[in-house]
Amino acid sequence: MSDIFKKALVLRILSALVLAPLVLATVHFGGIYYNVLIGVMGLILASEWANMVGRRPAWMALGVLYVAVSVWALWRLRLDPEWGDMTVFWLLVVVWGADTGGYVFGMSLRGPKLAPSISPNKTWSGFFGGTLLGALAGWGMVSYFRPEIALEMAAFQIVAFSAVMAVVSQIGDLLESWVKRRFDVKDSGAIIPGHGGLFDRVDGLVASAIVLALINIVLQGNVLVWLS
Repeated sequence: MSDIFKKALVLRILSALVLAPLVLATVHFGGIYYNVLIGVMGLILASEWANMVGRRPAWMALGVLYVAVSVWALWRLRLDPEWGDMTVFWLLVVVWGADTGGYVFGMSLRGPKLAPSISPNKTWSGFFGGTLLGALAGWGMVSYFRPEIALEMAAFQIVAFSAVMAVVSQIGDLLESWVKRRFDVKDSGAIIPGHGGLFDRVDGLVASAIVLALINIVLQGNVLVWLS
């Protein structure tokens, strides 16, 4: 394990230790606290997107739409008074698991590149590692809220769906990487040590939140409750 990898990993861990409790507490309390959090997040993401695309009007409009829909999705997911907090907690740990697994497995095992023309550092080992860790993290979170299903058939459904959303999260990551590569930008910003900009940290979250909200709309309910 290289010194650069170790230093980057330490920065990621320290950033997570500072930010994760704040985010989780805000999700738990919901209401105005949560709405302010995602509202501020949306403003920062829109600003970072504008800088990434060189303030080109068409690209800025596309980015504002993408960010606005993702903020709406996160707001809608938390609305459910009974399952809203569990749903957002679950989504967060799946995304964090996919991001952490992708980074650790990818940097440790390396191997064939996943999409070298989009993101040269991403590997298939990171992709599968991120999917696995995201799936297990999702199962763990739902099992925490609903321990009666931890070892039932529903658990396999939760693991499978968590894996799918971990893949969606990684696609969101690749989408942002494609935009940065197209406009020759290394990071979306420098607001989070070890991560770059906020968009670099939540690129998977914004994509997966949109997909999850749309699935819930189609099902006319909460997909996690439906699966369990």
